[in-house]
Amino acid sequence: MNKAQLIDEIAENAGITKIKANTVLNIILDRITESLKKHESVQLVGFGTFNVKHRDARNARNPQTGEPIELPACYVPSLNFAKALKDALKGSEDVGGKTKLAAPVKKKQKVAAK
Repeated sequence: MNKAQLIDEIAENAGITKIKANTVLNIILDRITESLKKHESVQLVGFGTFNVKHRDARNARNPQTGEPIELPACYVPSLNFAKALKDALKGSEDVGGKTKLAAPVKKKQKVAAK
């Protein structure tokens, strides 16, 4: 689902125009962004918590040239999903041909040599 499709869903389910749905969605996204800029977390109960994490400076390689480069320290957004959302996805079947969340694959146990 992309932003336009989400706006359509909001408009239809809330019984409002697409213009109003677009405005509401943009306000929500702007407020989340502003809070993260202030290093404040945003918790949406049942969905997850948006946070800002500090990433230390590190060395990396340019994938095209292989040349080493130094990446500066920065802040990156993160999202910790709520248990309720994770539980809702358990046992989901393949719908769009992209993902299939079913029972986890059990690892084979090693047989001890006698």
